Amino acid sequence: MKGIHLISEDVQCDFVGKRVLAFAFSLILIIGSLGITIHKGLSFGIDFTGGTLMEVRTPVAPDLQALRTTMAGLDLGAISIQEFGDIEDLLIRMPKQEGDAEAQQAAIAKVQDALNETYKDEAEPIDYRRVEFVGPQVGEELKKAGGLAILFSLAGILAYIWLRFEWQFGVAAIVALAHDAIVTIGLFGLTQMEFNLSTVAAVLMIAGYSINDTVVVFDRIRENLRRYKKTSLNDLFNMSINQTLSRTIMTSVSTLFALAALWVFGGEVIRGFVNALIFGIVIGTYSSIFVASPVLLFFNVRSAEKEAEALEEEAEAV
Repeated sequence: MKGIHLISEDVQCDFVGKRVLAFAFSLILIIGSLGITIHKGLSFGIDFTGGTLMEVRTPVAPDLQALRTTMAGLDLGAISIQEFGDIEDLLIRMPKQEGDAEAQQAAIAKVQDALNETYKDEAEPIDYRRVEFVGPQVGEELKKAGGLAILFSLAGILAYIWLRFEWQFGVAAIVALAHDAIVTIGLFGLTQMEFNLSTVAAVLMIAGYSINDTVVVFDRIRENLRRYKKTSLNDLFNMSINQTLSRTIMTSVSTLFALAALWVFGGEVIRGFVNALIFGIVIGTYSSIFVASPVLLFFNVRSAEKEAEALEEEAEAV
């Protein structure tokens, strides 16, 4: 009994033949992402810039527009208010104020006074569930740690692919992963969505997801290199991508269904995280098909495969 296939097993798309167009498109995406990120910068969250985070529960459903207007009148900078779980739960983010710890405490008290005044006629008081302050020094350390996490993850993936396959596969995989990371970060530069620690986690998850798809394709390429020794590399790569295409698309679609549910029901707090994952899954699927394998084509993997087989035969002879 055959499984479900979104795409026929007999599909014969010329993905490798479209590599010039794919490379041109990817180059535009990368240059555009870098240009936008450098020009506009990223909208770093409190995790990186420092500031105060307040989680509160109001006695009744809040009027977010009225609350934002009230907070804007406090002259404390750009205060953001988001729903957090239930409709009465709010997450308030306030930028770091000029001055020492006393200035931060004064700003917190000012926000609390405004909230208390807004809901003074209600039967129940406001529940201040969490108040956290992140200093700028901690923010800089987190920014550095987030960058190092991405670099170390790419280095670890390179080592894994190098050991499992050959160095050519590792280089092609890293090119595809760097493509995914840069374009995803470019999305945050373009939209100015908040870039925080959860976004860094999303980029790392995208890298893991993308490399999983890429390894499946590379494994089939290596298998076909040993099976079809006289087939041209273009035809062999196309064959390998088409043979794994149904699995790649079905995995992406099922993952997107889960992410769509998170986007609808997860609330505003994780919206940026989910947006990054949705975009990254699409880009990661694209790069596994149109970037990783075509980049691998530039290396003489057939000669490398023959050398590996010769070494295996010599070892067996000894």
